[in-house]
Amino acid sequence: MRTEAAVFAGVSAFFLVTGVLYGVWSKDPAGTAALTIALLMSLLITFFFAMNYRRRGLRPEDRKRSDVSERAGPVDFFPPHSPWPVTTAAGAAVVALGAVYAVWLLLIGLGMVTAGVCAMTFQYAGREER
Repeated sequence: MRTEAAVFAGVSAFFLVTGVLYGVWSKDPAGTAALTIALLMSLLITFFFAMNYRRRGLRPEDRKRSDVSERAGPVDFFPPHSPWPVTTAAGAAVVALGAVYAVWLLLIGLGMVTAGVCAMTFQYAGREER
């Protein structure tokens, strides 16, 4: 993951330089905001890869001398049937409808999205690690 973190750090540096130059020369708030959002998203991905590398170290595919058998076994825990993705998606649809029709509908949708995301996050929080 070290290589991926370095690649996205380069992307982040590009968006930083481009955003600053664009903001100074063009005085366009929409383009500057778009470049700032792109910078923040690439920084988030960089952070994710860097933290995974720090926590797990080199993967077998990152080393020159590794065997295919080093990747054998379970990859991770993937939850079985869960109603929370459907709840989150329905909440997102209600948020979109609320943005068009009424603030009260938007607030209900935000509550649904928050409940769905929190439930998905903590659904298996007490599960024992292997």
